[in-house]
Order: sequence, then structure tokens, then C-alpha cells
Amino acid sequence: MRLSFLQFVDAGEKLIARVLSVITGIVIIAALVQLSVVVGQVLLDTSNANWLGDDLLKVLGDLLTVLIALEVMQNITSYLRKHVVQVELVLVTALTAVARKVIVLPPGSENKPQLLAGLGLAALCLAGAYWLVKRSVFKGAIHTAMQTESRRVQARGSLAEDRSVQHDGGDGPQDGADRQH
Repeated sequence: MRLSFLQFVDAGEKLIARVLSVITGIVIIAALVQLSVVVGQVLLDTSNANWLGDDLLKVLGDLLTVLIALEVMQNITSYLRKHVVQVELVLVTALTAVARKVIVLPPGSENKPQLLAGLGLAALCLAGAYWLVKRSVFKGAIHTAMQTESRRVQARGSLAEDRSVQHDGGDGPQDGADRQH
């Protein structure tokens, strides 16, 4: 059996997505192990019990990195299941990445206004895009619900008309006049 070009491309996409999924899983496991080791070291190091310094930022950065990797994995598995890219999920992943970058900004970053403005603009644009996607999905759901209700009302109306014709039994004025003759 010969595969068409599009079937070949589709099979290739699925294979690549599966490979990416395996690689992402390995990265997540490695990052989780590294995060566990770092948290364990900080907890066991009684001489440096200050969680409010650079250690906290490092742990939060590592934690958000694992979260971003999990979201990427969700993107890949969602694509494998539904064969569509979920824009909402991609935007949430990007927002998480920007938030991570803002959280782990190194000291002295406040003196880099272009960096701060760029991250702020990126966060605003992603949040706006996410809002638009959610709004369109919500409006689409409302539109679909209204269409469904409209169809139900129309179906009830035509059903009621059918019943009234059946209940008349064909005894219209002409039928009655024909019987009298």
C-alpha cells in the first residue's frame, strides 16, 4: 500500500511529536531530580537557613522551569491526541516563561529599562492574546448554544404544526362540504 504525500507528512509529524514527548519527559525527570537535590541541600544546610535570598530565587526558577517543561509536554500530548495546537495552552506556557524570567531577574536588572520594558510588554501582549482567545471561545460557546436553542424551538414549532394537522384529521371546510353531498 502506498502512502500519499500528506499521509507521509502526517506520520512524520506524529513520530517527531512522540520523540519530542520522550525527550521532554527525560528533561522533566532530570530537572525534577536536580530541583529535589537543590531543595534537599538547602534544607540540610543548617548554617545557611536563609530562604529569602538567592536560594529562594534559584528554587523558584527551577520549579517554574519544571512547570514550563510540563506545559510543553501537555502541548505535545494534546497535539498527538487531537492533532491540533491549543493556542490557549501555548499562551499560558509563554506567560509562565515570562513570569519565570521576571521572578529570577538577577540583581542589577532594575538598571536595564529596555529589558524591563520588553518583559512588561511581552507579558501584556500575551495576557491580551490570552484574553482574546478566552473571549472568542466564550462567545463561540454562547453562539453555539444559541444556535442549538434556536433549532430546538424551530423543531418544537414544526412538531406542533405537524400535531395540529394530525388532530384536524383532515376535517377542513372542504372535506365537510364533500360529505354533505
